[in-house]
Amino acid sequence: MDPEWNDSQPIYRQLRDRVVAMILDGHLKEGDPLPSVRSVATDSRINPLTVLRAYQQLVDEGLVEKRRGIGMYINSGAPELLRLAERHKFLTEQWPEIHATIRRLGLSIEDLLAAGPQAAEA
Repeated sequence: MDPEWNDSQPIYRQLRDRVVAMILDGHLKEGDPLPSVRSVATDSRINPLTVLRAYQQLVDEGLVEKRRGIGMYINSGAPELLRLAERHKFLTEQWPEIHATIRRLGLSIEDLLAAGPQAAEA
């Protein structure tokens, strides 16, 4: 995990969001173990309690299962649960602002599709 953090939100929240992204991107799959608290803390140069707090949030959200003495594992169904939650969050929090910008700039669907990721790579 990239050890760079920003000041916009607490580090434990950023770490939680990175694990969520890894699940959504398929880097962590159902049943996979999370990296140990100690190794993440060492690699990211953060306090182990910060990592534990991020992991506990994932447990509280039902995305991760804590197996006493052996670690934490991605729950079955976690990717789909996350997709549904992240879609809802995007549509209610981010999309209204994006949609307003699109309307303000007079962009069409064709404009947006032409400027998609493949256009940025060219």
